[in-house]
This record gives sequence, C-alpha cells and structure tokens, in this order.
Amino acid sequence: MFHGGPDRAVCLYSSELIEALQGEGHPIRPGTIGENLTLAGIDWTAMRPDARIEIGDVLLEITKSTSPCKQIAGSFRDGDFGRVSQKIHPGWSRFYARVLREGIVTAGDRVVLKRPELLF
Repeated sequence: MFHGGPDRAVCLYSSELIEALQGEGHPIRPGTIGENLTLAGIDWTAMRPDARIEIGDVLLEITKSTSPCKQIAGSFRDGDFGRVSQKIHPGWSRFYARVLREGIVTAGDRVVLKRPELLF
C-alpha cells in the first residue's frame, strides 16, 4: 500500500491516548506509531473527516482515520496493533490530514480543533 499523498500529508495522534495505552501496559511512546504530530488537549472524540485543526499558523483538515499495520506492532503489548483501529476500537485511531495552510509547527504551539459543523 502506498503511504502519503496530499490527503495523508500529516498523521496525528493524541498524547492523552498514548498515556492511556501506556496505562494498559503498552510500550507506546510519542512518535512510535508513525504520527508526525502528537497533540495534547484535543477532544479526540470530536476528530472526524472535514474537521480542521489550527496549530500555530498551520491549518490542517482531517481526511480519514488511519488503518494500523504491523509496522507499529512493537508499540503494543503482544503486538496488538489493532488496539488503535477505528473499526475495532472507535475513538482510538490516528488521523490523516491535508495541509490547507503551511507554516512551522513548534512544541507548545496553541492547538484548536474546529469541528465541521462549526465551520460555517
């Protein structure tokens, strides 16, 4: 399968979910499941296609949840990478995003989630 392209330019995950998974005994750490950005303070249950996220000057649009693959198995107890599958465990998936406005992202930048129903 081909990874990348404009609709999968950035992969996002939640630091709170990483901490919860660590609490379950998984050896996951920020960045180990392929996410480009690990975000804190976001209502992950509100993440869905067409939602937008501002990070500093950057604007991203969520395109889809990711499908986990065996490449990230080492981040999970017993290699259970399905633990972050949207189909098996809704709300625990990483998300892909397209870039709507480029810029530089730095640690500590303000992150704002704009749900689709609030964009208009």
